[in-house]
Amino acid sequence: MARKGRCKMVRIINRSGETVGKGNYWNFATGDRVHMDVKGVLPGRPGDTYYKAPPAVILAVGPVLGLIYAVFLPFIGIAMLLKIAARKVFGGAVETAWKGATFSWKPSEAYLAGKKAKKGEERTEDEKKE
Repeated sequence: MARKGRCKMVRIINRSGETVGKGNYWNFATGDRVHMDVKGVLPGRPGDTYYKAPPAVILAVGPVLGLIYAVFLPFIGIAMLLKIAARKVFGGAVETAWKGATFSWKPSEAYLAGKKAKKGEERTEDEKKE
């Protein structure tokens, strides 16, 4: 005979405004913790995300995330140095190529009164008439 169990799916991720059961809910974006003694509604702005986890799990995850950060920190530093060096070496060439490739054309803009002159430049009479 098949036994009717109460197989209830546990939700780990909840949004603000949802009705939730007893437990600890963490908002990692703001660092807020909400403790619910009874069933209630999660506070916060629309779209805020809360994660249901006991404090021991959060405390155990902290050092793991710190270790991951410490392991990848040298790679982040190397990537930043390479980006700065590439910008110094190739920066002028890339900027010139980009300006030449884009033609300063913006199809969503209409220049019915002509293009605005850049600072320090004046428009000629022919440009003003266009």
